[in-house]
Amino acid sequence: MRGYWDPLPTARRLVAAVESTREVFSGVWAERNWRNVPGPFYGAATDHMMLGRMDAPHHIAYDDDLGDGFGAEFVYRQPGNDAETEAMVGAAQLELYSGYGWDGDDHWTPATVRAWWRDRGRVRDWALAIAADWGADTHLDWGINGSAQYRPHYHDAAQGHLDFVAYIDDGLETYLRGYVFGLDKRRAPRRWEALPVL
Repeated sequence: MRGYWDPLPTARRLVAAVESTREVFSGVWAERNWRNVPGPFYGAATDHMMLGRMDAPHHIAYDDDLGDGFGAEFVYRQPGNDAETEAMVGAAQLELYSGYGWDGDDHWTPATVRAWWRDRGRVRDWALAIAADWGADTHLDWGINGSAQYRPHYHDAAQGHLDFVAYIDDGLETYLRGYVFGLDKRRAPRRWEALPVL
C-alpha cells in the first residue's frame, strides 16, 4: 500500500455498534510496549492471557518481559483495510484490562517515527531471539507445570515474531513513510506526491 490508510473511522464505527459497559480502548500512551510499531493502535498495560492472536494474528504479538509483563500484547502491524481493522478491534475487545490504545496519532510525530525506525534493529533482534526460544520443542516454560499442551500456542506466538521480522524487512518502511506523510499533512498522499524518507 502506498501512503497511509486511516483505520480509526472504521474502528470507531465498530466499537459504537457493540453495546458494552466498558471502554474498549483505554490504554495509556505512557504505558505502551516499546515494541509497538508506530500508528494509531498500540498495546499498553494489557493482560497476560496471550489471546490477541486468536482474532488478529497478522497484527498482534506477545512479549517475554519477566515479572508482571510476561505475555503482554503489542501491535506489530497496523491495519490497512476494514477487515484488518475489524480483527484489531476484536482482539482489543477480548483484552481483559482494555489495555489497547487507539490515540497513537495524537502522540507520534515524524521525528519519533523516524527514531523508532532507526532503532528497529533492537526489536528485530529481540523478535528473532524469542521466536527461536518459543518455537523450540525444548522451551522450558510450556505453561503450568511445563505441560506440552501449550506447545502449539507458543509455536503460534513464535510465528508471530517471525512475521514481525519479515514485516520489518519488507513492508514496514513503506507503511511508515506513508504514516509520516499522513502525520505531517493530515491526509493521504496524491499519486504524484513523493513519500518522505525515513
